[in-house]
Amino acid sequence: MDLLLLLLMLLLSHPVSGKLRMKCPLSLENQDEKPWSYYRPGDHLISIVTSGYERLHTKLFFNVAPSLQFVFHDPRSYKYFYCLLFIVNIQLVNKNSHLLHNLTLGYNIHYNYVSTFHTSDALLDMLSTGEANVPNYGCGRKENLLALLDAADKAISIQMSTLGGTYKVPQINLETASEALSDKSQFPFFHRMLPKDGILYPAIVHLLLHFRWTLIGFFASDTENGENFMRIFPPVLVRSGICVVISQLFSTTGYTTASLRDSLSKWRQVNIFVHFIEYDSIWERILPFHLTFMRLPGTIEGKIWILTNFAGYEINKRRLLKYIHSIWNFGYQGKKRPKDSAFEHYLFVEGKFQDPYFRCSLSKNVFSVKGRRRCTQKAPLETQWKWNRIRVPNDYQYYSIMKTLAQALNAAYSSRLRRRRKEGEKTLGSPRLQPWQFHPFLEKNEFWNISDRKLYLDQNGEITADLRIDSLLVLPKGDVMEETLAYFERQRFTIIQDALSRLKLLNKSLPESKCVESCHPGFVKRAREGEPVCCYDCIPCPEGTFSTQEDMEKCTKCPDDKYPNEDRVQCIPKVITFLFYEEYLGIILVSFALLLFLITGLVLIIFIKYRETPLVKANNRDLSYILLVSLLLCFLSPLLFIGQPRKATCLLRQTVFSIIFSVAVSSLLAKTITVVLAFLATKPGNRVNRWLGKSLANSIILSCSAVQILICSIWLGVSPPFPDSDLHSQPGEIILQCNEGAVVMFYVTLSYMGFLAAICFTVAFLARNLPGAFNEAKLITFSMLVFCSVWVTFVPTYLSTKGKYMVAVQVFSILASSAGLLGCIFIPKCYIILLRPDLNTKEQLTARTNVKT
Repeated sequence: MDLLLLLLMLLLSHPVSGKLRMKCPLSLENQDEKPWSYYRPGDHLISIVTSGYERLHTKLFFNVAPSLQFVFHDPRSYKYFYCLLFIVNIQLVNKNSHLLHNLTLGYNIHYNYVSTFHTSDALLDMLSTGEANVPNYGCGRKENLLALLDAADKAISIQMSTLGGTYKVPQINLETASEALSDKSQFPFFHRMLPKDGILYPAIVHLLLHFRWTLIGFFASDTENGENFMRIFPPVLVRSGICVVISQLFSTTGYTTASLRDSLSKWRQVNIFVHFIEYDSIWERILPFHLTFMRLPGTIEGKIWILTNFAGYEINKRRLLKYIHSIWNFGYQGKKRPKDSAFEHYLFVEGKFQDPYFRCSLSKNVFSVKGRRRCTQKAPLETQWKWNRIRVPNDYQYYSIMKTLAQALNAAYSSRLRRRRKEGEKTLGSPRLQPWQFHPFLEKNEFWNISDRKLYLDQNGEITADLRIDSLLVLPKGDVMEETLAYFERQRFTIIQDALSRLKLLNKSLPESKCVESCHPGFVKRAREGEPVCCYDCIPCPEGTFSTQEDMEKCTKCPDDKYPNEDRVQCIPKVITFLFYEEYLGIILVSFALLLFLITGLVLIIFIKYRETPLVKANNRDLSYILLVSLLLCFLSPLLFIGQPRKATCLLRQTVFSIIFSVAVSSLLAKTITVVLAFLATKPGNRVNRWLGKSLANSIILSCSAVQILICSIWLGVSPPFPDSDLHSQPGEIILQCNEGAVVMFYVTLSYMGFLAAICFTVAFLARNLPGAFNEAKLITFSMLVFCSVWVTFVPTYLSTKGKYMVAVQVFSILASSAGLLGCIFIPKCYIILLRPDLNTKEQLTARTNVKT
């Protein structure tokens, strides 16, 4: 069927009429340049496709076949050099008895001239064992194809894997392969000997982040690989906080500067260009940038070019380097080469490569208009040094690959031998190993272990490598200097500081490439609307947070026991604070409390000394004593509020304060009621005399105080106060305080005390005009007015303050209200007792009373 299709294509290719002629027939110039192939038989055949070439830097002519428009500047340097390395290293492996046992490797080397057309032709030749290139048609040559070595371009590798995988031929890749070939479901027979493209992604990201280059330009060839690179890599950069603000595909057949000029003019601060370059020349890529920068006004800073391949470039057009700071590229790190007696470091071969060793003939089959010059090796290459021979350095990489194939081949035959012996089969005359049988043993290859490069397996079992970052530095006069700037080892980026120091000495410090200046510590980034994430504003960290590094995405919250300093670059411990005895406020409050306590004690002594005087007796002497004692305790109660809160003081201070004040107000209420009843008893026929006496006053004091005691007992039983710390009310302070527990109960006690004061004030106010020389109801009215004013003012003031000042407000209210009671009620009496004893007589009090009546 395949023969019929080929015959049909051949017939259709001839003109069916003399009238049908092309107006512009293709002129196939240089047709004597036939495709070359080098061949040597062996027990197993290794087919090799390589692309040792350099493109012609001229325009493509329409009347010449594109596949023919390639030249080789030095055939010995490109085509023959690669061929020599393959042949010699296969020969070295065949000579090593420790590698291959009773087997030899043959080869079939083809050049594809970076052409899918020539690649297809080479693959058909490899897969066809007949005289014609017809797959599945075996006649004539008996070749045991074992594996296909791929030393071609990435895109062509996919073409080779598609066709070779159909026949289950293992494809061994000798270069950095495309990401697409990682899909084992589509390319199950593809084997890597070097890492895939993605090995460079983390290295580039670390490089950019290390130098804080967050604004970059991204360029790639308009090929499938270039488009894949543009699709896969930019999201990786964005996730790392790097902005790709210029992104453009370059045509491999020409260039334009219009869109490039717009981008470079808008983003003049971009000084880092990441380039994905395949087989187009680096000079073809540099030229559009050079022309664009020439037309832009102002000074252009030198740009850094980061290339994403492992190719080396010769700098021979220095005039185009005017706007380039340096060109950065990647290389594999080497390791100490393993000792191998079979490996030869240098080769010495004849100047005429083919004549002494090969028999070449033109091979042309009847089904094709094309021919092939096939060179069959007739003698082994002598590699020992002799006069008039060329000295060529051998590449251990090629030897390692051939050695890996030999080890896998031995493993495959050993496995078959063990299986046959186990099954009891005869081993003589067993069929040769087929490619699909060789495939499983290649999957277990240890090329990464015997290579002279620092290769290793990552956590996913994929081959990766340690890299070095080389730089071609453009010096001021256009000269270039090559040196290694950094290493990327085991996913760790290491910069060579000496190299950076040399850059500074040469006045070639690395340029900046960012949208804005970095946010200093203490600030946080805020994105600008409608601009890339790398363009942002810097705002101070919010209250209670800090940042210690530049360009922080968010500020860090300080621990509860710390707070940020003024610059918000670090957290410092908070100061523990409470109402100290030693501080000025504490000293003042304690001094006033003790002074008022002494004054109250003095008043009590006066009343005790003059207890038999009419004035002391007339105003209910026992109630006066109770009131003075309660005021003494009121002036001492602030001592429970001052100082570090402890469990005992927190339990006692509010309850003691509320109960003592309830006793004081209750005694005033009893005094007021007693005054009213005493006045009513003086009227004829009034029966209130039976209510007068100590029992009524004691009952009022006990009953009113008992209610407050009950409220405080419930408070202590349900949710008692406890020592606590307030970490958030005041910045920079940890406030030690008493947590009131059930805050509602605290306000209930205050409300009840206010209720008693209101009743006392009302009764005293109504009795203020009762006749008498010294009406105590007036004094009680004024004292309750002061008392109520203080505590009404206390509530909003207390709620609006924080920390130790809340305690100070309550202490002040206690002292002020107690002083109001002491001053309004007892100071006038002490004045009469001490300074106007003439008024402190029964006659005076009685006389005035009669007059009033």
